[in-house]
Amino acid sequence: MRKVLFISSTGGHLSEMLQLCPLFKKYDYHIITEKTKSNIKLREKYKVDYLVYGTKYHLFKYIFKFAYNILKSFWLFLKLRPKVIVTTGTHTAVPMCYIGKLFGSKIVFIETFANRNTKTSSGKLVYPIADLFIVQWEEMLRLYPKAVLGGWIY
Repeated sequence: MRKVLFISSTGGHLSEMLQLCPLFKKYDYHIITEKTKSNIKLREKYKVDYLVYGTKYHLFKYIFKFAYNILKSFWLFLKLRPKVIVTTGTHTAVPMCYIGKLFGSKIVFIETFANRNTKTSSGKLVYPIADLFIVQWEEMLRLYPKAVLGGWIY
C-alpha cells in the first residue's frame, strides 16, 4: 500500500482533513497535527503523531516552537517516508511539504473552505511546489490558476 501522510494544524483545518477519513482505508496512512486537549484522543482511532501547538499571537514563543516543529517534521518524515503528503494547511504543514518535496514526495494541498476570495499564507507558500492544488470554491480559481476545483470537503 502506498504511504500517505495527512497533516494539518488543529481546529478547522483538522476537521476538514478528517473528512477525508474514507481514504485512510485505501492507503498506509498516518496523521500529523498539533497536540491539544481537544484532539489528544485521536490516537484511539487513528495513527497519529503530534507537533507542538503554537500560535503566532505569542510571537517570541512561536519562533522556538516553529523551529522545533521543523526539526520534528524532518524526523517524522524520515521515520514515515510517505510517497504522498496531503494537507488542508496552515503553518504546521508547510515545513513538511517542503521536506517532502525535497525527498520526492508528491504534495496535495487542499485550500481551506474558510477562504472564498483570498489566499491563505500556507496556500501561497505551498502552491509553487504542489503537485495537486485543490480549491473548494470556484472563485479561488482566479487566485490559483493551476488549481483544480474539488468542491466542498464537508
